[in-house]
Amino acid sequence: MFAISRLVRSALPCGRIPRISCAQQFEHQHSIYSSALLRFSSGLDSDSDDKPALVTKKIGFLGGGMMAEALIRGFIDKGVIKADQVSVFDPKEETREKFAEMGAHAYDNNIEVSKHSDVLFIAVKPQVVGLVMAQIKSILTEKQTVVSIAAGITIARLLEWTSPNMRMIRVMPNTPCLVGETASAMCLGGKAGPEDEAIIHALFNAVGKIYTLEEKQIAAVTGVAGSGPAYVFMMIEAMADGAVKAGLPRAVAQSLAAQTVLGSAKMVLETGMHPGALKDMVTSPGGTTIAAVHELERSGMRAAFMNAVTAAANRANELAKM
Repeated sequence: MFAISRLVRSALPCGRIPRISCAQQFEHQHSIYSSALLRFSSGLDSDSDDKPALVTKKIGFLGGGMMAEALIRGFIDKGVIKADQVSVFDPKEETREKFAEMGAHAYDNNIEVSKHSDVLFIAVKPQVVGLVMAQIKSILTEKQTVVSIAAGITIARLLEWTSPNMRMIRVMPNTPCLVGETASAMCLGGKAGPEDEAIIHALFNAVGKIYTLEEKQIAAVTGVAGSGPAYVFMMIEAMADGAVKAGLPRAVAQSLAAQTVLGSAKMVLETGMHPGALKDMVTSPGGTTIAAVHELERSGMRAAFMNAVTAAANRANELAKM
């Protein structure tokens, strides 16, 4: 840590590390706003600023796949909810048994979960969301909050399948929620308000980060965060392949590549510095890194990543219109 601090100081005017960057100021203000929402929300209870807010609402999941399981386990493990607050339906008996062993209520139909939930997650495949909504439409009340994590399903369609007065939230999580590090975004629709927003913030901030955006921005979130893990996995694989070519054992090469990505990401998040500035700190004149950076620039790496993000975003917009 001392070496990193010294390195950062050497790259900054006056040799000092800024106490709060623009990004950190945003995060701080966002945290204050979220905390205020939490304190005034009837669905939340927190007796310490150092502990995650305890969501007292009953949470339901229609669909018990990998994403749903990761979210439920994360919510429980972080102490945001208790297992007995959770109701789940999945058509597979072994999946229901797994949730029952966790202490959750496992039901064999969508109706019972919908009846027993204050916040209801729609965690099924996009092509069956309409069918599921049709099954539960008559059960839902305007006091419930419905949260869809189905990719490509717009707020307008969700409200069309239920009621324009529903509290509707659309969330775009990504697969690192499986390890408690999701990068997510949400948008609100129908009658969803600050209380609903605060509850979802409390849940998802326990398993990573979540931002409230306009729905028109969700496609961009898909491009950078939803599909982003695939780009990073490819980068780690390529870096490991290069290290193997240079003489390292495969296991060591992959571990070093993955740890390098993890550490570099933490530096971006924790220092608040621009990635370009952090890159410049590593590239000494005439050294190995600048030679490597030159090769990456010659290969069009920067443009390739930008094109990948915009291609995924464009495809997300196309799918939302189908």
